Amino acid sequence: MRIAAVDQGTTSTRCLLVDDGGKWEIVASRKHGQHYPFKGAVEHDPNELLSNIMSVLASAGDVDAIGLANQGESCLAWDAATKRSLSPVIVWQDSRTAGHLAGLGDKAIQLSKRICGLPLDPYFSGSKLGWLLREMPDIRHAYGSGRLRLGTTDAFFLDVLAGKFATDVATASRTGLLDLATGNWSEELCELHGVPIECLPPIGKVDGVFGRINGTPVHTSIVDQQAALFGHGCRKPGDCKITFGTGAFLLAVNGNTPPPNSDLLPTVAWSLVQGNTTYAVEGGVYDAGSAIEWARKIGLFSEMQELAAFERPSALSRGIVFVPALSGLAAPFWDRTAAPLFIGMDHTTDPQDLVQAILEGIAMLTAGLIDTASETVNLSDSISIDGGLSQSSYFTQFLASASNRKIVVPAMHELTALGLAEFCGLNVDATRTNHNQFDPDGSITVHDHTVFKRALSRSFDWRDQAN
Repeated sequence: MRIAAVDQGTTSTRCLLVDDGGKWEIVASRKHGQHYPFKGAVEHDPNELLSNIMSVLASAGDVDAIGLANQGESCLAWDAATKRSLSPVIVWQDSRTAGHLAGLGDKAIQLSKRICGLPLDPYFSGSKLGWLLREMPDIRHAYGSGRLRLGTTDAFFLDVLAGKFATDVATASRTGLLDLATGNWSEELCELHGVPIECLPPIGKVDGVFGRINGTPVHTSIVDQQAALFGHGCRKPGDCKITFGTGAFLLAVNGNTPPPNSDLLPTVAWSLVQGNTTYAVEGGVYDAGSAIEWARKIGLFSEMQELAAFERPSALSRGIVFVPALSGLAAPFWDRTAAPLFIGMDHTTDPQDLVQAILEGIAMLTAGLIDTASETVNLSDSISIDGGLSQSSYFTQFLASASNRKIVVPAMHELTALGLAEFCGLNVDATRTNHNQFDPDGSITVHDHTVFKRALSRSFDWRDQAN
């Protein structure tokens, strides 16, 4: 059996071929444009994403099934009759609805927390979909004509490419529109955000089969982070993974009941045709790989190999701190007005010090997420990580010491695709036999954590104060 696992991510679309026994290869990868039309806005061209999906699938050749991972909270509007997109993809990083959400008040905040468990943050799809209907005349016209469809990117891809307008419950749990208790769209939350419930896709199981693309069944469709959680082999309550991509995303399995409300997010991990719904707790750092890419763009370093090791003591121990809040702060702070900062430099500080501080700042925010998650879920002693930053031994060792936990880095690093293949029915246990482990070494002290928290507190509310 051969599976084409398509990971449609924030910066690229990749396709892996995975067969029985877990043998795998990357057959194609296509980058797409990132568009920033105004302050706080992040968009993709939906037609470019569609084209890239078809391109990477063509590279896979004949396969028995397709698994498709989506970006999660990124969403758009399109025409039900023509399948033509009526908007750009508004990306999960986009913060254009922050002001609108801030004006909804405490009752709205409590309503959202009670029904879907999520805070009112522009990260989630609901407010973005409401914005599209309020701000774009073509979308209002399509709604008035009974032709409007709204949803996350997976529903668009499946409708256009596979002929099935649908989403899965794990993706739906990322919108801020799902009643977590029932697994259905919430009329109250749709009304809150101004989203017509009849324009949203039907909700199904992760492995419920989502139509066919050129005759090949789309067996699985799910959020990339949940697919990665499955790919890491996380099944038991307390099992935890962190993916370091554009952002850093922690998910920890809670079991067959939703986790209690906390500063992190209750979410559906997956719901299978043969099995119960599994829930997880989630937290994120908005800027991980994007902070590294920013540092490279402004000339602080040139090659990723420069991030592998540093001969000098940690920047943090020398009082140099970076808070990676280019897009604001996610869980547990939920502060889109926070701003990034460097602090503690002097005349001797050089670009290498700043790069070192960026790596450490991402690790320190992530360690804080781990601590917060442990207050809700009894986390296992080791945490499995993947993504670009997991390939930096300096970063990974620093994270182990900052979190005081074992950090495991699987040799097979395409964990989203691996999870898709497993959802499609493949046994890939053989791919998990090799990994690197980093143990805490006592190098990060209580004082280091205090210094970072002091710097972090200075980033809060900055954009509000500066305006």
